[in-house]
Amino acid sequence: MPAAHALAIAGERVAGGVGTHETALPSPERVDLGARCVLPGFSDAHVHFPTWSLAQRELRLEDTHSLAEAVSLVAGAAGSVPQGRWLRGRGWRSGDWSPTAEPTRQALDEVTGDTPAALMARDYHSLWLNSAALARADGDLQVEGGVVELDERGEPTGVLREEAAWRFRDRYLLASDDEFVDAMRDGVKLATSRGVTSVHDKDGWLGAPRLWQRLVDEDALRLRVWQSLPHEQVSRLEELGLRAGIGDGLLRLGYLKVFMDGTLGSETARLMDGSGVKITGRVELAEIILHTARAGWPVAVHAIGDLANREALDAFEETRDEWAPLGLRQRIEHAQLLTEEDVARFGELGVAASIQFSHAPSDRDIADRIWAGNTDRAYAYRSLADNGALLANGSDAPIEELDPLAGICAGVLRTLDEREAWHPEQSVGVEQALAATILAPAWLARDERQRGKLIPGFLADLVVLDRDPVAIPPEELPDVRVVATMLGGRWVHNAPPWD
Repeated sequence: MPAAHALAIAGERVAGGVGTHETALPSPERVDLGARCVLPGFSDAHVHFPTWSLAQRELRLEDTHSLAEAVSLVAGAAGSVPQGRWLRGRGWRSGDWSPTAEPTRQALDEVTGDTPAALMARDYHSLWLNSAALARADGDLQVEGGVVELDERGEPTGVLREEAAWRFRDRYLLASDDEFVDAMRDGVKLATSRGVTSVHDKDGWLGAPRLWQRLVDEDALRLRVWQSLPHEQVSRLEELGLRAGIGDGLLRLGYLKVFMDGTLGSETARLMDGSGVKITGRVELAEIILHTARAGWPVAVHAIGDLANREALDAFEETRDEWAPLGLRQRIEHAQLLTEEDVARFGELGVAASIQFSHAPSDRDIADRIWAGNTDRAYAYRSLADNGALLANGSDAPIEELDPLAGICAGVLRTLDEREAWHPEQSVGVEQALAATILAPAWLARDERQRGKLIPGFLADLVVLDRDPVAIPPEELPDVRVVATMLGGRWVHNAPPWD
């Protein structure tokens, strides 16, 4: 899109992006940008927003480099937990620890005593519990699609994975609606301070629509939400006659979530060598896609491993004659490890790659260890784009931070620290990264005719940056800062004037 020297806004929409005629546009308010840059607002195409908001208030273990360091942080937090309450935390990843170690209930017991402690892994697919927490389940830990780690005596180590972790979470760990909503108020403010005007939320499983609705009711929602629901709810939606897109300009129900496999960090991603955890197979996914298509809903399919992605693409291909004529905008979430043959299939089938640029440099060390010899086809964002795939960028927060500029840096630079770029051949250009963070999420939400561009008639959702990210050398991208954010013609972060 061409650049403009001025932007006219009338109500909630853009009235014009003008060059020589800007002085002819009357306005009750003029904002001098002072050579700053305006872009359409950022979207996060994959975020667990209520969970991320609550995580800002929990014990964070993302930066721990050893089991001892993690346990030390737990010890520091244990004393502040009121009697009878849980110690909750998240962010650990044993693959980052040196010396090599795995979490155990005994390690937590030493510093938590009788206080039940539950620590979700960074990838949200493993849960680390102490003995007091395990006792709540009274031995009822195993579930289909789940893993209960056992020691040499056959006793639980304290680590649950996949469905076992999620069932325990759902039974014993969920916060109250009031806790979630209070955290989300702050979460919205933090997100808008980072230039976010839209999110694709993945927390439909915990009832996120009712949480968002409370923010709507109190006029505290300053984001546009494209909400997922669990695919298991499709029959209910069909009975009610509800189709994707129902809602208003702020909150809409948009798509159904399906899980194929686990994750890299928990070593449960389903690979061509037969390893990993199968949550949904190809045949079952094809049936789900057919059912959801009849009901008028697209699906977002979590697939990490190369076999999981292969089977997801196979299912989409087998059912394409049913869903494609309906215009359903299907997507695979993560697409982290792909066979060479499958890279081109995203573009060929018209299935979006809903990826997270920040995962590549964040996961580099553990990927080099677990997927040794195969990382040339991991996080293959340039290859996907070059083969016609639509890339939609998200954060997967709280796994990474909800920070679009950080994600853009990760996609372009393929490093988050002082090290050289990791597989730089898979880096994307700045404009590609911006398109994945602005245009593609709007398209997936069927908003491409009113969001993602600053042209007449489009919604005035925008972010003001302190410099133009396209005009600077890529190595200067980490220095770009958000100045202000507008949603529908209304300043939602740092209204002018600015220094």
